[in-house]
Amino acid sequence: MKKNLTIIFLLQFGLSFAQINSHPSKGYKISYLKSSNGKQLDNQNPILVFTNETETLVTSEAINANKTSFPYEQTLINHLKNAYLQLGQMDKTKSVTTLDSVSLAKQNFEITNDTKKVLGYQCRKAKTIINSNTIELWYTNELKVKGAPTVLGQNLGLVLEMVRNGNFVITASKIEKQKSFSPAQMVENAIHGKQVDQLTYRDLLWKSRFTTLAVFENETINFSDASKSNDSILRFANGTIILKKIKFPEIKNGSQIFVDVLEQSNGDAYDRTGSVFVIPTDQKISFLDGLKNGAKTLPIYENGNGKKYQGVVRTENYAPLLELMRFFTPFGIKQYNHIQLKDKTWHEVVPYRQDISELQSQLSGKELWVGTFIGNYDKGGHKISMNITIHNEENQSLKNTFALPLFNTTNVMEMAEQEYSTMFNHEKGLEVTFVLDKDVKNARLRYITTGHGGWENGDEYLQKKNTLLLDHKEVYAFIPWRQDCGSYRLFNPASGNFPNGLSSSDYSRSNWCPGMVTTPTLIDLGDLKAGKHTLQIKIPQGATEGTSFSAWNVSGVLIGN
Repeated sequence: MKKNLTIIFLLQFGLSFAQINSHPSKGYKISYLKSSNGKQLDNQNPILVFTNETETLVTSEAINANKTSFPYEQTLINHLKNAYLQLGQMDKTKSVTTLDSVSLAKQNFEITNDTKKVLGYQCRKAKTIINSNTIELWYTNELKVKGAPTVLGQNLGLVLEMVRNGNFVITASKIEKQKSFSPAQMVENAIHGKQVDQLTYRDLLWKSRFTTLAVFENETINFSDASKSNDSILRFANGTIILKKIKFPEIKNGSQIFVDVLEQSNGDAYDRTGSVFVIPTDQKISFLDGLKNGAKTLPIYENGNGKKYQGVVRTENYAPLLELMRFFTPFGIKQYNHIQLKDKTWHEVVPYRQDISELQSQLSGKELWVGTFIGNYDKGGHKISMNITIHNEENQSLKNTFALPLFNTTNVMEMAEQEYSTMFNHEKGLEVTFVLDKDVKNARLRYITTGHGGWENGDEYLQKKNTLLLDHKEVYAFIPWRQDCGSYRLFNPASGNFPNGLSSSDYSRSNWCPGMVTTPTLIDLGDLKAGKHTLQIKIPQGATEGTSFSAWNVSGVLIGN
């Protein structure tokens, strides 16, 4: 009921907000420019302030000239009501507004005796602190109007300069008299947009600034004969793999791309390997063929240890899975929150978020199967939601224009007889030969590696060096290791507690923690010539003990220009 009364108030107040000054009057147009550390910023869109004796409109030169992209914001201040409207223009026809009748009256300033002239007008300095930032406002009363380049200081007078922390400055560059105008009439169409509360306004405006591709919403990943596909979601390997076809838009150069996953236990109490991937379809054979027809139909990799590994390396007619994100579920989040420990308040959901911008060329403008795998043998399994967001980045050069998936040993078809990645028990390890059609400059390998074997002598808990060789020459070696796992204890209600005072989720591991993403390692390979190349990964994998064995899930994508 309270929310409904607020909306009614906004509607009534908003309609009268712009009607106070029904007759245009004389005023001013002020242009502002920004500078940082004494240097004027390049390629900026000047702030414009239109103000008369009762109203102020804060906008920009590009908006005023109808040359800006959507969404954009303007602010209309009514000095008689001591309130302002935020006006968000989402597209040519859709706008939203929100009213703030409180904030202006709450602004407090220390008025100093310091004075100086800006554009020939005598100004006085006011100071305030906002979110630990010291703000200095130089304002004048000589023009008999109020206004400022932001909401801050609208009641002081006409603010001609704003200084933040002594190094970022917004300064009036030009003041022009206006014969007869009304700031409200300049944004008349926007004023009549949908009026919402401030929190909803900020959320709508924020979400309109980027593209969201909804992939999964509250989907179950479990192990059950009852897990079946439907019209939109395909399920494989007894429900441990889910797929959805996603149409990616054309992604502008330099854009930032993120994948977001939310996970909760729906019955499984253990820390499990998770992977978000897309299935490349540019070759004759794809991983989708293996999902539909069985792992044995995928190209086989052999290195002399007697085992056959299905679909893990690139061949002449097959591209392996392109891994977007490697993540690990915590011990039973949400489902096992009833397990109580003093001073522990468990989180309800674990969020994973990762920048995947370097894979732009493999995504832009393509329709692809996007999938998620969580290895488990539990009928309840896990619940996940997932989005991919695309954020345009102004003045950002493209990081790379080339991406080629080379290998992925994570056996996402674990529950459909795909072999575990134990090939590193042989000296040859993993080796992939690939052909470049053209030279690749500034080549790097986007390398994700995690060790597995969850007993005392398993590689999950042992530091093992990963060595990478390009064309039979060592190019990089490191020990992948995570020592910050204890930071995520509150994601792990079902983590076992030991006599030494530690919980299982506290222990350092081979490049992963329960409840966290594994960050890719970017390995510089220099400039690569067109033609055939060989990449080899060697890891001193530990020996099998009884039924316990170690394995290494590694994936690699060659990126460059």
